[in-house]
Amino acid sequence: MRASRRSEVDPFIVMDVMEAARQAEAAGRSIIHMEVGQPGTPAPARARAALATALEADPLGYTVALGLPALRQRIAQLYKDWYGLDLNPERVIVTPGSSGAFLLAFTALFEAGDRVGLGEPGYPSYRQILKALSLEPVGLPTSLENRLQPVPEDVPADLAGLIVASPANPSGTMLSTEALRALIERAAEIGAAFVSDEIYHGIQYEGRAVSALEISDDVCVINSFSKYFSMTGWRVGWMVVPEAEVRRYERLAQNMFICPPHVSQVAALAAMDCDVELQANLAAYSENRRLMLEGLPRAGFDRIAPPDGAFYVYADVSDLTRDSLAFSREILAEAGVALTPGLDFDPKRGHGTLRFSYARATCDIAEGLERLRDFMSRR
Repeated sequence: MRASRRSEVDPFIVMDVMEAARQAEAAGRSIIHMEVGQPGTPAPARARAALATALEADPLGYTVALGLPALRQRIAQLYKDWYGLDLNPERVIVTPGSSGAFLLAFTALFEAGDRVGLGEPGYPSYRQILKALSLEPVGLPTSLENRLQPVPEDVPADLAGLIVASPANPSGTMLSTEALRALIERAAEIGAAFVSDEIYHGIQYEGRAVSALEISDDVCVINSFSKYFSMTGWRVGWMVVPEAEVRRYERLAQNMFICPPHVSQVAALAAMDCDVELQANLAAYSENRRLMLEGLPRAGFDRIAPPDGAFYVYADVSDLTRDSLAFSREILAEAGVALTPGLDFDPKRGHGTLRFSYARATCDIAEGLERLRDFMSRR
């Protein structure tokens, strides 16, 4: 069969790590999962109950392409509750996960061959989705001085787009209002589309995450029910776009996806009114963060920046290895702890970094840290 050059994307390494961990568990080993950015909690109880009711009362067929009107309205209310914004729900587009939103955004915004900037380290699928759409990802190396976030001086003038995430994956760092505004203004200055990845909003420890919509309406904002709402496998997200562009996205959504999963939309709508349960999850992440910031240095991983949000710690391990992939495999084999090598997030400098996720149960995090201390003491 023929094969396109566009399909020659790199693997999502964390998924390969997950598979290696699964095989180890299938062989009878106990594995602590610090590799994947997935909450250990299920969807909120009210969300699961709402779906159970709907399964008995509704055929749950296609919805309109932009998503259930009630869900779009409720998402718009979230922007009032979280950011004090009066958002027209017509601007909200429900998508099959944030991944579906990125596909829609990149297709709507860019021509084949366009150059799109993204901070490194950064979420690896940005790069691979861009490649699969015949776009050119342009890595923007970031520094610890800037908390691993891009700054306007990093952004070249020949970009058609700029993708920014706050809180970021893998670092968990956030942009202040002033820093985010400076990047939006730089994108406007060079005529680049600004895409704001806000999927970790709601999970923050130091201050409040700022939405790009607080600064400009001429942006594309992407969010998801996966992280704060603990619904990774349900594959439902959303995006907010300028009013004049909604029909463009609708036409693409109709043809690419028909609609987001109806069942997931029903659950998502109910999940948005589960604050008590969701805040309890956040309290667990906060305790896990405390354990990580205390325990990782004791285990020998002391070159870390405290995360502002999300549930990751990104560590410089260049004093311990020049091959983070081999190092992560060694830790999985010897310590029974699954970690993600930095090569997933930074192709140039990731050979000397690891990402630790603390999204799972607190008892698992404590056990994982103990295993890491024991492993490093023997290494």
